[in-house]
Amino acid sequence: MSNLLTCASFFAGIGGIDKAFEYSGFTTIYANEFDINAGKIYNQNNNIIVDPRDIRTIKAAEIPDFDILLAGFPCQPFSIAGKREGFNDSKNRGTLFNELIRIVHDKQPKVLFFENVKNLVTHNNGETFETITDLIKTEGYTPYYKIMNTANYGNLPQNRERIYIVAFRNDIDSSTFEFPNKIPLVNKLHNFIDFETKIDDKYYYTEDTMKHYKLMADNITKSNTVYQFRRSYIRENKSELCPTLTASMGMGGHNVPIVYTKHGIRKITPVECLKLNGFPDYCINGCSNSQLYKMSGNTVSIPVISRIAYNIQNTITK
Repeated sequence: MSNLLTCASFFAGIGGIDKAFEYSGFTTIYANEFDINAGKIYNQNNNIIVDPRDIRTIKAAEIPDFDILLAGFPCQPFSIAGKREGFNDSKNRGTLFNELIRIVHDKQPKVLFFENVKNLVTHNNGETFETITDLIKTEGYTPYYKIMNTANYGNLPQNRERIYIVAFRNDIDSSTFEFPNKIPLVNKLHNFIDFETKIDDKYYYTEDTMKHYKLMADNITKSNTVYQFRRSYIRENKSELCPTLTASMGMGGHNVPIVYTKHGIRKITPVECLKLNGFPDYCINGCSNSQLYKMSGNTVSIPVISRIAYNIQNTITK
């Protein structure tokens, strides 16, 4: 029966949400991603090709019927790392949620699934989130939401808090739905970051390539944690977790987390970033490292969403 549950994915990125639902028995039959580079990675790792058009130009009639709408809609208007302009975002990213509602109105899928930054709940004193949930309810859905940290719910050593919203169409009994409980964090950083193997020289810091190298060498001394460079000081993450991976890693500078290895001090690689989000071995050909860092910061924690998807499936098929 699970094979009959189909998904349409919007703002699909490199396919993290789609993979998570796939692991829980769903099938994605349509995906939309406007970013050319993200779409390129998506196409290399999935059985369908993304629709690259701007969502504002896509008519609902052009989308095949589906059971679950998936969307990690743009978080920049609500993120504490951005300007937090919300629906008034100068680049009109805040209004893109309304495009999702337009599609929901016409297609009436069984379930809606949204992922965003946790600040969405408190943005504009809670009015933004209230607007979003009101729109969902107006379309005939019952929403549930929860803020979950990847380290507590995904068995991944990354401190990544996100809000997850699940909404069931009102004709579906969703009274048994609940978000997953916390699970022990068994995986360690060394399960995802290679502290032993020598990799490409471009990832290492040296006296010749880094003017603050002495500061790094004096403070980056442990191989069981992750560090961050903060202008004039080094921050050690003493919880033995990787800090939240962000899209700003693709902006250059020293935004990428740093580790101490037997071969020197280096930034973690894009592949390691993807692994810290629970991605399998992913094909990432044809994109620059800056783009890969940006995409790995924008994507999702697959194990967390897969656990939510499993509970959604149980609620629908019960």
